[in-house]
Parts: sequence; C-alpha cells; structure tokens
Amino acid sequence: MTIIAGTELAELFRTAFRGYPTGVAIITAHGPDGPVGLTASSVASVSVAPPALSFSVMDSPSALVIAAASSVVVNLLGAAHAGLASDFARNGAPRFTAGQGWITLPTGEPGLAGAPAALRCVPLHRVAVGASTLVVAQVTDVVPGPDGPALIHHERRFTSTG
Repeated sequence: MTIIAGTELAELFRTAFRGYPTGVAIITAHGPDGPVGLTASSVASVSVAPPALSFSVMDSPSALVIAAASSVVVNLLGAAHAGLASDFARNGAPRFTAGQGWITLPTGEPGLAGAPAALRCVPLHRVAVGASTLVVAQVTDVVPGPDGPALIHHERRFTSTG
C-alpha cells in the first residue's frame, strides 16, 4: 500500500469517493424568500435513540439557507427521482415546479410526495469543516412513502439499486 499526501491528496480523495456509491436525498427548507433545496449524497444515520442523521453542505446560496434553517426535510429519493436529483444538483435548473410533486408540510417546509421517506429534522449541531458545514440533526417526523429501488450516486452518475 502506498500512502499519498500533499498536492495529490485532494484529487485522490475525490476519486476515491466517486467510486463509493451513496444514497441520494434532496434536502429542503423554507427560507426567507421561499423554498430552497439541494441534492445531497452525504446523508448518514447517526443515532436511533434519539433518531438523528447528518449531512454536509457547501457554500451555495441554497446551502447557506439550509445550514442556518431551524428545520429541514431530508427527502430520501427513489430510482424514479433521478431527473429531480439532477435538477437540484445544478444551478439554474427548475426547482419546486408544479410537475415535480412538491407539497408543503403542515410545518411549512417543502416535502416530496412519492419519496420513499421524508424526514423532518431540527439541527442539533453545525460544524464548519473547510468550505463545508456538517449538520447533525434530530429527526422529529417521518413521512413514509412507497417502497422500491433506491437512487444512488456512483461514478458521478445517478443510478438505481434495482
């Protein structure tokens, strides 16, 4: 095993994680100017008691609103949501359109009707890490959706488990 450090480290780090398949979610919040959302592949379960998860966001306008929000919704995506994940991963792509299936939860945040699960969360900790913010959040509500193949991100593409 060869250990790499220095200037090559960042590129090798990216390459390593491109080959590591992860689940895909759209994280949403209600911001001062309306709904915001972004695609994330960094969602991880942290605890069952209390139910908690983590995710990280970079410094885009939507990410800054999500990182500062008093509540967010982590919409776990199914295979049918690949186009939606792509839209929320690109600047200027359509978001929260009538045809995308968004609803407003009774608490005000946007939720994705038809998502395998929508997890409403309240942030517990925010930790700055380089240009990112790691958010640890307690899950307060779960809106279960239909079963089916999961959407995953692998080798810079959205694909399915089934």
